[in-house]
Amino acid sequence: MQRGPFNWKTLWPYAAVFAALLFLPMALSRFYIYITAVIYVTALLAMSLNMVVGHGGLYQFHHAAFYGVGAYTCALILVRTELPAWVAFAAAPFAAAFTGLLIGWFCVRLNKLYFGMLQISLGSLLWAIVFRWYDLTGGDDGIHGVPIPDAISTINTSYYFILLVLAACVSVMYLIYRSPFGKTLQAIRDNPERCEAVGINVRRHQLMGIVVATFFAGIAGVLFVVVEGSVFPDLLFWVLSLEVFIMCLLGGWFTFAGPMVGAAVTVALRTFVGTYTEYWTLILGVILILLIFFLPEGVMGFIIEKVQGGEAEE
Repeated sequence: MQRGPFNWKTLWPYAAVFAALLFLPMALSRFYIYITAVIYVTALLAMSLNMVVGHGGLYQFHHAAFYGVGAYTCALILVRTELPAWVAFAAAPFAAAFTGLLIGWFCVRLNKLYFGMLQISLGSLLWAIVFRWYDLTGGDDGIHGVPIPDAISTINTSYYFILLVLAACVSVMYLIYRSPFGKTLQAIRDNPERCEAVGINVRRHQLMGIVVATFFAGIAGVLFVVVEGSVFPDLLFWVLSLEVFIMCLLGGWFTFAGPMVGAAVTVALRTFVGTYTEYWTLILGVILILLIFFLPEGVMGFIIEKVQGGEAEE
């Protein structure tokens, strides 16, 4: 029986993986270091989405909009002002969280699919503003040549910066996941009517969950700027939201690390299979169909089920 708020047996594998990742750049070329950094950024975005989808039960269909808000806020401050870089890095997640608060305030008044449809509409409005506002955002050309601080401007230093930020964010997410607030979100996901009956303010908790999730999406947007040095309107497009949604499904909705696995698989398919054929999404679709039939809980859900089953037999 688990005692206390933490189960340390579930933490040591993450610590071991993190230690191994610290030495990864010594064994990889620049290209593979870059791809690994992209996986880290995408993994953080997927985990932020899963906070409200997998653990909160909300139909967050346009999560990429907040990712884009964070990235554009960071890029605009770095390009158009003389403020220190840390101000841009700090302001971006708060801008994304504030946007999440505004959109979430309207969306939580609706249930299930209607929540998702309204969020897609409002998120698409943000994309249209960024796409059309040439004087501020550069329109469909985006913003290129974003000045990155010298300390994290090389491929190796940016890799370690992104890895450390990812580790810190994952640690905080784990604490939230295990906290009373996280457990309340999961209870609302499973039975919102019963939670309402026992005195839980369902809408307030859902709105708080959206704000927290969009804050981490904003951090992912900052990391994207660090690794790419540019931003463009596709960061706010609904197609990216769908892709991140699939990552959560692929890795496992109701698991903590599942979205990271889904992000790694998706980015790898897009990068390596995409070099041979433009129809890499077809392969991803086939994988998803097989997954739905044979592994409905996702890759990590299947692994956890097998591990727990083995422990039960012992």
